[in-house]
Formats: sequence, structure tokens, C-alpha cells
Amino acid sequence: MVKRAMFPGSFDPITRGHENIIRRALPLFDEIIVAVGINIEKKGYFSVEDRMKWITKVFEGEPKIKVLSYSGLTVDFCREISAGYLLRGLRTSADFEFERTVGQVNKKLNPSIETVFLLTTPEYTSINSSIVRDVYKNGGDVSLFIPDAVELPAVM
Repeated sequence: MVKRAMFPGSFDPITRGHENIIRRALPLFDEIIVAVGINIEKKGYFSVEDRMKWITKVFEGEPKIKVLSYSGLTVDFCREISAGYLLRGLRTSADFEFERTVGQVNKKLNPSIETVFLLTTPEYTSINSSIVRDVYKNGGDVSLFIPDAVELPAVM
């Protein structure tokens, strides 16, 4: 049986922290689906197509990684793609509390899904997509926070 994990998120944009979690998880799974979630309640800053393109470029040449998009319940998409694991990164204790609650709800909705948490390495703890977007929108240098392969458009 293939050990397939899904790493869901908005990736708006993907950060070095996301990249680090995914790369560190590679030895644990046969395949990792990086799943860009589409939330009809929220409008992403960057297009879903751009986010998927950037993620694909970051992991170019890594056959164990696939990039897809989805909407609806994460556990339903796990079932659809036959993923038995949800991969989540934890930066802070607040992340743990939130992710634990979501993981427990997901377990109730689909008992066959296991949530796997990886701790963020210290150098990436302060990075999140919201902060990166704020720096970007205000003309700051985001190159320290996003993977080298990601080329964001010039700020208008």
C-alpha cells in the first residue's frame, strides 16, 4: 500500500517554512500531495494557478511530490486521492492547539486519516504567508522568506 500524505494549505505564497516541512517529510511517505485549498469565503492574494506553478517549480525533479488544488472538506479530498495521512507543520503552541482541534475533527469525520505533525525548524518559526504578503505589498524584500524558485511579480 502506498503511503500517501496530503499537505493542505493556501500557500499564498509558499514559504521557506512550507518547503522545509515538505522536504523533511519526504523520507516518511511514498508520495506527498501538496494541496492548494480554495476557500470560497476568502480571496487569495495570488492566483491559485500561480501558487501551484510556484510549488511545482520549487519541487521540480522530485517525483514523490504532486501539486493539486481542491475545495471543500480536506478529509473528503484525502479520500478522493487515497491519502491516508495529513501532514501539518507546527510553528508555535497556538498552532498546536488549533491543529490538534482540526485533527480531532478530521479523525471524527474520517477515522482512517492520520494527522502527522512536524515541528518547524527554529529559523522558520516566525515565517508565515500573511507576513510575507505584508512585506511584499509594502515593497520589502521577501527573498529571505520564500524559496529561491519563486519569482513574485513586481508590486504595482
